[in-house]
Formats: sequence, C-alpha cells, structure tokens
Amino acid sequence: MSSSTTPARVPASVPHREASKAAYGRRDGVPSRMQKILSIDDFEQAARGHLPRPLFGYIAGAAEDNVSLRANRSAFDQYRFRSRVMVDVSAREQTTTLFGRIYASPFGIAPVGISAISAYRGDIVLARAASQAGIPAIMSGTSLISMEEVHDAAPGTWFQVYMPGRAGMLEPLIERIAKAGFETLVVTVDIPVWANRENNVKTGFSMPLRPSFRLALDGLMRPRWLFGTFLKTLALHGMPHFENSFAERGAPMLSGSAIRDTTGRDHLNWSHIELIRSRWHGKLVIKGILHEDDARRAVAAGADGIIVSNHGGRQLDGAQAPLLMLPRIVEAVGHQTTVMLDGGIRRGTDVIKALALGAQFVFAGRPFMYAAAVGGERGVSHAITLLRDEVDRDMAMLGVRSIAEVTDECFA
Repeated sequence: MSSSTTPARVPASVPHREASKAAYGRRDGVPSRMQKILSIDDFEQAARGHLPRPLFGYIAGAAEDNVSLRANRSAFDQYRFRSRVMVDVSAREQTTTLFGRIYASPFGIAPVGISAISAYRGDIVLARAASQAGIPAIMSGTSLISMEEVHDAAPGTWFQVYMPGRAGMLEPLIERIAKAGFETLVVTVDIPVWANRENNVKTGFSMPLRPSFRLALDGLMRPRWLFGTFLKTLALHGMPHFENSFAERGAPMLSGSAIRDTTGRDHLNWSHIELIRSRWHGKLVIKGILHEDDARRAVAAGADGIIVSNHGGRQLDGAQAPLLMLPRIVEAVGHQTTVMLDGGIRRGTDVIKALALGAQFVFAGRPFMYAAAVGGERGVSHAITLLRDEVDRDMAMLGVRSIAEVTDECFA
C-alpha cells in the first residue's frame, strides 16, 4: 500500500439539517420494514425474529456466563461528557486518515464468521456496503465465500486470518491473500483453543452445523431466511464451504472436518507473527490485544496497528473490557503504532468515547451482521448511516469540529 494519503470512497456529506431531519422522520431509500430501526442496536431484535434460533444464537452468544459480553457495553457507562457550547460547528466533519487512506467515518465493520449462512452472500454484502460508504470492512477468515470474489466486489476490504495450526500451511495462505489483492492483513491472536460457548449449544448451534428437527422447524417458521438465504444459496452456489482457512478450499460447513481444521493452535507464538511479517508486504494488524506487554511485542514484531479486543466476549469470560484497557495500551505504544478498538460499540457516543481515550479507529461486528441478515446490503448501508449520523450529532453537541478535537478533554 502506498504511504501517501489515498481517499477511500468518501461519499458527499449529508447536510447537517437533513441528517437531523432524518432522525425524526422517514428516511429516503430505506424499506418500510426498516423505517422503525432507529439505531444499530435495533437490528438485533429484528434479527431475532428473522434468523433461526441456532444462527441468531451463534451471533449473539458469547462465552460461558456472558460476563465479558456485558462488561464490554457497561464500560462505556463509566465515562461522562462535558460539552462546549456556542462553538461554530457548521463545518464539522468526521473523516479519518488510517494507514494512508482517508475514510468517511472513524468506524468500520469487524469480521464476523460464516456470515453467508445468516445473510445471502453476507461477506460481499458487508464489504460492498462498507466500500460504498467509504469505511473499511474486515472479511473473516472463517467465511463461506472466497476471498478473491469478495475482493473483486469490494477492493479495499481488509482480510482477517486465524493462523493455521498445522506446519507448512501458513506461508501458502499468506501468499494467497496477497495474490487476491488485499493490502491490509488482520491476524487474530486470542484463540489458542476453542472457547466454552455454552450459549451456542443451548440454542442448537454446532460446528459442523448439523441438520436437525429444530433447525428445520425454525427455518419453516422464518420463510424469508429459508427462501431468501438458505435455499437460494444452495440453489445458486451449492453447499457452503470454508473457503479461506487455507491456501486451498476448506471443508463443507456440514463436514466433521470443519472443526478439526480450526484446532491445534495452542503452540503458536510470536515467532509466527514475525514469520508473517517477513512474508507480508502490506499493512499488518494484530487483533486481540488486552495487555500492554503484548502490545509492545506486536510493535516489536513489526505490526502497523493493533486492535484492542476481547473477541466480543466470545473467548475468555471475565476478560477485561477493551475500553478499560485502552488508555494503558495507548500510553504504552500509542506513539509507535496505530491503536484501534472493537467490543461493545453500539452508539455514536461509544465511538467518540473510544476516540477520546486514544483509539484512532473503532470496529463493530454484531450490529452490522444483524443488519445484513435483516436487510442485505441496504440494511448494512442503513446501519452505517445511523451510526454516522449519531457521530455527527454528538460532535456538534460536544462542540468539536473534527476527529482530531475528540480528546479526553471531552470528559467530565
């Protein structure tokens, strides 16, 4: 990637009076069934009625008692704003420069696995909506559509990888990602073993996904998903496979080898990150950092950026909320690398709080996945617009005119 500042597709700004009007009335171009969705969090309830229970449970659930899942949200409540008034904010804008590219907003779409079974062509839907809106999307390594097809549909998408546990499989995978045209590689490092996701079991989700009476009944009760996603996928594209876990095509999602292909990572260490760095010539981001020492190790290994994250509460239950670790990590490495955050983002005020604590960018996953399931590409576009409008209004009410002015001075 060039080091010069390159604009992404930054759409023309909506006049502030129009954004404010849209908050209280009908939004043009939004289907009637989504007109009552007023925040990105509203998509969760809509998705609950749209998706079969096992698939909704897979997205919504976390590890064990959901302690970290709840903490990710409650962490934002610990901070309060102090706003400045009578500031001319008429020229405010939220564009953000990241890795030499100008993005329209300081947030992007985090990777969500097996999205193409919850939303028709889900990986493409997420990536294309993000590209059209001028923000980045991170494609999941556990996706069901080939990375080449997604990149062709939405150049500029980032790719997230879980390092293969088997020797000799990492370097060919890195070569494939580079050949597909991706410029930013996100390596998720916080999954040495599978987590205890009891919530998935309770809702009937398993990997491999097993046909069952419950799944069949749920599908019949949700015909929009059954005909619009599942049967349409089978008819037009065949049985979904894990397309991007290795250099070659992976197992069908109904195959018992699907789980075996994603285990055996407990021996991986920082030398594997150094190997990736030596082979990867684009931007390298390490996702899943919660400790200052690990942040320093990532910098030493050559990471261009890190994402402070506890995997959405889906790994170690009781892990600290990323927002609360953010200031310590920024203090440790913020002047040496790009520090980003994911976990619990649901409102424009959440975005601003993370930026004020030192993050240069944030990502959200579940809300955009729900939006894709409920409304396809238009649903994701609607979600992006909702969050962007909130950031815009919040900046105005705080009395800040640019993302550079969002600092800890905004807090009481």
